[in-house]
Amino acid sequence: MKRCTAWLAVAGLATLMASCATQSSLPVADPPGFWRGLFDGLVIFFSLIASIFTDIRIYAYPNAGGWYDFGYFLGVSAALGGSATARAGSGKKRKPRGNGGGNDVSGQPGSH
Repeated sequence: MKRCTAWLAVAGLATLMASCATQSSLPVADPPGFWRGLFDGLVIFFSLIASIFTDIRIYAYPNAGGWYDFGYFLGVSAALGGSATARAGSGKKRKPRGNGGGNDVSGQPGSH
């Protein structure tokens, strides 16, 4: 019961904090779009390091919305290796299939 109460408290606090967040509604003449999002995603590591020492941000605001987000997602995926890296990395951890347990083909232990 305590665990459930703790999760409800955390969820309530997160909801309360998110409800206070606002974004500026100032009109922007030429907001960053897909190509800027793609570029920002590709240089995410450099931007992250630069953001520690300067006022550079890794995500452009205000941006054009969905297209910027889509470009940013593609750029970050490419910078991190995309799904090809995840697939190649997961294959290394698999156990080989076959007769590794000392059992014969019938599956009965000790019936050689």
